[in-house]
Amino acid sequence: MADIWSDQARYATWTEVEVLATQAQAILGRVPESALNDIRSARVPSVAQVVAHERERDHEILAFLAALCEGIPEDSARWVHLGMTSYDLVDTAQGSTMARACDLLLGAAVRLRAVLADQAVAHWHTVCIGRTHGMHAEPTTLGHKFAGFAFAIDRSVRRLRAARSEVAVGTISGSVGTYALIDPFVEEYVCAELGLGVEPAPTQVVARDRHAQLLHVIALLGGCVEQIATEVRLLSRTEIREVEEPRPAAYQGSSAMPHKRNPTSSERLVGLARLLRGYSGTMLENVALWHERDLSHSSVERVVLPDAMIVAHYQVSAATALVAGLQVFPDRMRAAVDLTNGLVYSSAVLADLLERGTERERAYRAVQAAADGAGSGDADFGTLLRAQGVDVGPLRPDRFLVHHDVVLKRLESLRELED
Repeated sequence: MADIWSDQARYATWTEVEVLATQAQAILGRVPESALNDIRSARVPSVAQVVAHERERDHEILAFLAALCEGIPEDSARWVHLGMTSYDLVDTAQGSTMARACDLLLGAAVRLRAVLADQAVAHWHTVCIGRTHGMHAEPTTLGHKFAGFAFAIDRSVRRLRAARSEVAVGTISGSVGTYALIDPFVEEYVCAELGLGVEPAPTQVVARDRHAQLLHVIALLGGCVEQIATEVRLLSRTEIREVEEPRPAAYQGSSAMPHKRNPTSSERLVGLARLLRGYSGTMLENVALWHERDLSHSSVERVVLPDAMIVAHYQVSAATALVAGLQVFPDRMRAAVDLTNGLVYSSAVLADLLERGTERERAYRAVQAAADGAGSGDADFGTLLRAQGVDVGPLRPDRFLVHHDVVLKRLESLRELED
């Protein structure tokens, strides 16, 4: 991902756009074939070449064009950039770059979705306690947790694909988007060759709401990864320790406390999600440009676009490694289910009483009284209910998982999706 956004890669893409534009002009008969051949043969300028020219010109695109034309005979060089303005080059090339970056990020997100789905199936029957408000609620399974995360990433994949189609556009339409000095065929040809759409009503630039949408989608993807990482962090706490991050043999968690096994990988993923949310807000500021354009968006995009894509790709890739190597402790999970002397079965008991015809308030109070006693350590929940004459039958987690496989069927359809 970093290579895609490097200065040298940018100049390579700019060169490609200039060559394609010249090819289109040659098809129209505006550029001699000999000049086209010379321009095709030109080498991509080096970063050092462009920097040297930029010191004199204080304009990166003009510096690039000067460096590109160094290797082209003078009679042919005059046909480079014919009828184009700077952002015909920059935005069209950037559309191509963002398409490639989105494809790389999509590949990483699809891999994370697959790993989550696989873990969901592998732990579909690994019973654990569900928690609401941080408190014990009802039994669930670790597989169900993973399934929820898998579907969240799937939604992110679909959002990212839609955002990719919005940013994968270009424009070669002149200084204010009216095609005053260039035939629209040049734009159609170049964008088709690059696999890009065309901005339907250009100004001097591609509309920046497209980029804002992409960054919003990336921030949402980061938030979904953060949710996974937060669950791992919470379940890794000493008093819970139901899961643990994968560790290398030489792992050291603290410079002072050798016993520490900190969830640092998960914490890192949470921090990166905060960065992505910040980038999203910043990109929204680029939507409203003055008239046909101003330059306020440029400095922002030079930082935010590569950084956000690199951060997102790293975050998703690191999350995949975390989920794939996660250590799971089923015995700790089952112990947590049994920790509260049967209190987690209160909703099942209440439902049974209501089905038998007991009045709701009376049933609720009876169950609540037994729960309060069990919570105080008087006896286990079932014993206290039986003392009230309530026949509870066996209290087992499978009481809550009768229809659980309906989610598994949905998950199987997710696993069948192609990359």
